[in-house]
This record gives sequence, structure tokens and C-alpha cells, in this order.
Amino acid sequence: MKTVLILVFLWSYTICSTAQTIDTFSVDSGGASVSAGNISIFYTIGEVNVQELHADQIQVSEGFINSDFKIKIDPKLFLQGPLLSPAIPSLMNDNLRASLLPTTSPYTDAATCDASVFTVTGNNAIVDWVWVELRAANDNTKLINGKSALVQRDGDVVDIDGVSHLIMNAAPSNYYVVVNHRNHLGAMSASTVGLSEDTVTVVNFKSSSFSTYGSNAQTLLGSGDMALWAGNANGDSAVRYLGGGNDTNFIKDEVLNHPNNPSGVNLIPFSGYSNADVNLDGTVRYLGANNDTNILKDIILNHPNNGSLSNLFLLLSQIPN
Repeated sequence: MKTVLILVFLWSYTICSTAQTIDTFSVDSGGASVSAGNISIFYTIGEVNVQELHADQIQVSEGFINSDFKIKIDPKLFLQGPLLSPAIPSLMNDNLRASLLPTTSPYTDAATCDASVFTVTGNNAIVDWVWVELRAANDNTKLINGKSALVQRDGDVVDIDGVSHLIMNAAPSNYYVVVNHRNHLGAMSASTVGLSEDTVTVVNFKSSSFSTYGSNAQTLLGSGDMALWAGNANGDSAVRYLGGGNDTNFIKDEVLNHPNNPSGVNLIPFSGYSNADVNLDGTVRYLGANNDTNILKDIILNHPNNGSLSNLFLLLSQIPN
């Protein structure tokens, strides 16, 4: 049976025979990690067990039991897929919105929005669900909190009402910020960002002046903006056109195994909300005009690190695990 130790900071007092004194103790609003032998403690202030580490049968977590801490954040990002052939320059296509975009998020929190959110058109029309994370300042592999959000055509990331800035449960402090999408490679800020409960902080992954962790974590668009790499159809944090575990085979299998393709013909496309839809146009094609495998190949061949123009080039996510 797992032993759980919960350490909670309290006001303490000492009663003397002739007087009473009160000693106060406080901790900062961030967090820390401590190791002793094979036992590690990681604490954050403002969440209940949002971060914990294990050693054998011992689990240790620490922090105020308080859900009131919140920070305001205004992420901005572009997805390469719906910008490969944009109907309007510098605006992502919103083909999924009219009938294919689900009101329940595909991410782990299964957040839901009202269907009316998808009736908005223009610059603020919703393109898809995205995932936003905050990671610990002293360890960028440690998740503090994450939540589903929606991205508009102009790249603004908003809450599930389709318009509001994102509010996340976390203590005001410095965090690494991560943005991710179900069939694109995510990106993380190169350094921590100070986030506050009073001020909405812009974190602009679209800007070429915003530094991201790793090498070529995003693609440079012709407009000069940055975008998350498309093509991670099988969700393994890598984009492969050929070779083991490639995304091409995933696209093929989705087409061949679709219920509307009982004869298993690889030329038959299908419409739907699918990770195999590389450019997010609502249609998955393995072969034929404008097929998703050719789009995937072009992404691989045009990567700046693929100097030999190899179809076997492996495009890896730069987010640390």
C-alpha cells in the first residue's frame, strides 16, 4: 500500500505561563524540489498534488490546499497545417468549424464548450482545440498545470467561451509555457515567463522574436510568422514520412480502415475530425489530388535541417520529456 505524506504549512503558536506569542511561517509563491537519498519532494503553492514524485512506495507532495490561485495568460500561436494554402493570407483556414469540430476537447481534461462558440466567423473564428501547459521554473519537464483551449484564425488562444483570455490554476510565478496540438509538434518557451493574477501576459509563439526551446521548434512561414510543425499524425512527438513508425502509414491505415471504405481502396478519401488530416481541411486523403501524404513529404523535404533532402529525415519535437 502506498504511503502518502502531505506536508501543510500552518500558523503555529506557543503558549507560555505568563504570555502568548505567535510565530508565523511562510513560503514563496513558486516551488522547489529537495532530494534526500532515494526520496524526492517537489512542491508548488496553489495546487493540491499538482506535482508529486515517487520513491518506491512513498509519495510526497507539499503545498497549500487552495484552489484560489489563478494566473491570466494570452498565448498566441499558428498551426502550419491550416496555413499551407490559406484562403486569406495570415489567417488559418477554419474548415473544421462548421460541422466537424467537436464541442468536447480531444485532450485529457475533456473540456467542453457550447456549440454556439463555433458559429463565429472572421478573424476570431475557431480553428481547433489546443493544449496549454505551465511547467516548473526549476525543472522544465515537470508539469504544474495544463488545460484545453481554443485557437482562433488569427492565432489568439482563448478560453472555452471562444473569446476570454485563458485563466489557469497556478500560483503567480515564473513558468515555462508549452503549447501543443493533436497533430502538430508542440513548442515550449526557451525561458520562463512571469505570470500574474492581475495582469494578462502575452506569450506570442507566432513572433519570430520569441525564443523557443531547442532547435527549429517551429517553422518559419513566408509571412515571417512562426508556426507549429504539422504532420504528427500518429501523435508520437515526431514527424516521419518514411521509416519505422512513420505518419504516412498511419494516414494510409486511417483511410483503409474507415467504415465508409469497406473495400479497402486507398484512393477513397473520407471527411472527419482526424489526426490524419495534416492540413486540417476536414478531408483525409492517402492518394490522389492534394493528399495528406504528399503534404507530409513536403514538410519533411523543406525542413531547414534536412540538407540532403532525404525522405527518411526525422523531425522531432523539441519539448523536453
